[in-house]
Amino acid sequence: MIDTRDEEAFMADSGEGKDGGDGGTLIVMPTYNEKDNLETTLSGIFSYCPQVNVLVVDDSSPDGTGDLAEEMAAADPRVFVIHRSIKRGLGPAYVAGFEWALLHGYQVICEMDMDGSHRPADLKRILDALEADPACDVVIGSRRVPGGGTENWPWYRDLISRCGSGYARHALGLATHDVTAGFRAYRSQALRRLHVDSIHANGYVFQVDMTRRVEYAGGQVTEVPILFVERTQGESKMGTGIVLEAMWRVTDWGIRRILGGKRKATADHLRDGQEAEKD
Repeated sequence: MIDTRDEEAFMADSGEGKDGGDGGTLIVMPTYNEKDNLETTLSGIFSYCPQVNVLVVDDSSPDGTGDLAEEMAAADPRVFVIHRSIKRGLGPAYVAGFEWALLHGYQVICEMDMDGSHRPADLKRILDALEADPACDVVIGSRRVPGGGTENWPWYRDLISRCGSGYARHALGLATHDVTAGFRAYRSQALRRLHVDSIHANGYVFQVDMTRRVEYAGGQVTEVPILFVERTQGESKMGTGIVLEAMWRVTDWGIRRILGGKRKATADHLRDGQEAEKD
């Protein structure tokens, strides 16, 4: 069920009349002005993983990303599109995609960037790792484990990422090394336990929230090394507001954890939405 808080954000779902789910794998890919990357990225995904489906969640991109995604969906039964009438951010886009995936019966649900930073070859390795370990709840493509890294990334972006991930790990008591990673594969039962409809993080701190929810719920996280490649087309969506949101939310969660322990922190985050509505 789509979160009613976002009902004004939804225009259409391209999946009408198409088969989806059937216990398979869905790649959720939020987009905003990614027209130049769309065809190349999806072609790469289907080259390495022809069995998966892709859900494009487009925030009414002015460059025509949504229109091109519709054309691709009409030509390929593996491609689906959700159009949202306003730009709500990365977190709400993923929540919408997760809820759509669960509604349509997918058993494995992935996060992946459309900008080419996440390599399709690594997607196959992530999916293989999840399939190889039935006890694993989520596999994260990690830049911060041996064998992982970045390529052509500006030094300041790498510094922000490392500092942010390190701060979140220590403040929240997390074992995962790359807590801000956005290249992941979840089992559907794990997502159902995480109450994703209660998530209100807009920017990249969404990934931190998902990581802490998995760990606090006792879920098993596996990290596999990936190479994160700087985009060659389009512009990064990272901005000061996203960084400030991450600092505020992580600090808030960390204080709750210190004062009340993991159980209180886990229960409290289910009330974040009500608190956010008051702000």
